[in-house]
Amino acid sequence: MRFPVQLTVLGLALALDLLLGDPPNLFHPVAWMGKVIGWGERAAPAAGPWPRFAYGAALALAGATVCTLPVVLLLIGARQLGLFVYVVVAALLLKSTFTFSGLVRAARSVQQALLAGDLAGARRLAAYHLVSRDTSALSEELVAAAAVESVAENVTDGVIAPLLFFLLAGVPGAWAYRFFNTCDSMLGYRDPEHEYLGKFAARLDDVLNWLPARLTGLLMVLAAWLAGEDGAGAWRAMWAQHARTASPNAGWTMSGMAGALNVTLEKVDQYRLEGGTERLSAAVIQRAARVAGATVALFVLLLAAALGAVANV
Repeated sequence: MRFPVQLTVLGLALALDLLLGDPPNLFHPVAWMGKVIGWGERAAPAAGPWPRFAYGAALALAGATVCTLPVVLLLIGARQLGLFVYVVVAALLLKSTFTFSGLVRAARSVQQALLAGDLAGARRLAAYHLVSRDTSALSEELVAAAAVESVAENVTDGVIAPLLFFLLAGVPGAWAYRFFNTCDSMLGYRDPEHEYLGKFAARLDDVLNWLPARLTGLLMVLAAWLAGEDGAGAWRAMWAQHARTASPNAGWTMSGMAGALNVTLEKVDQYRLEGGTERLSAAVIQRAARVAGATVALFVLLLAAALGAVANV
């Protein structure tokens, strides 16, 4: 029986996430990716939609190469220094592509502010950590909804998708996914400045998250039941309402979470996901975090089984 290298890398990366969380931005590779994308955005041509589209596509592809190639070289070098060094280096690199503990901490910071009656603070924390929408005038219910929506959506692109690409293409695959997803987060807007510049990254991100989003939604149904929530409600809401969001992917987990918690999640003038009539409050954020945790746990079990099977081939 061969030593399960990739399974060990996964286990260590998950332990690092749970025990240490995320490094400061100064040392975080995703922040470095953001600097590369920001530099490329500032250098974008000003004239013509299609030149900007071509430039945006080149930026996404070249940037992914620039960020991923050093990872490949670093892993090759680490392998030459022995298996232990390789596992540690690979785990550190893999950890930088996902975060679950950071997502939960961010959501709980909003929850704690709401519990303390600090609505202004909850709005500020939600805008800083979780959502890009204007939160300055949101009610307590809409702040809680924003936190729950962010938890539901980010389970996919913050945890499950990069780990799925780790299964398919190793640590470099997870890094490439993280770059493309970051590119979409920074450029994939429908405003005049980004409409064409970010179109390639936005569409590519839709493609890359197609399978992870649907897999996460299905796991969330079972996770809701395991977490003591409404699994049947999650299933009904997900199948009936997943297409209500502008994103072809985000609606799967957000509608599933709405049904699991028996709440209605709303982004004003954008979408309304009707999973039930229970009042949104700080306590619902905690319940959403439990469902998300159970979803991640189920996926990790599947991923570990797949990596273990590959190791024995």
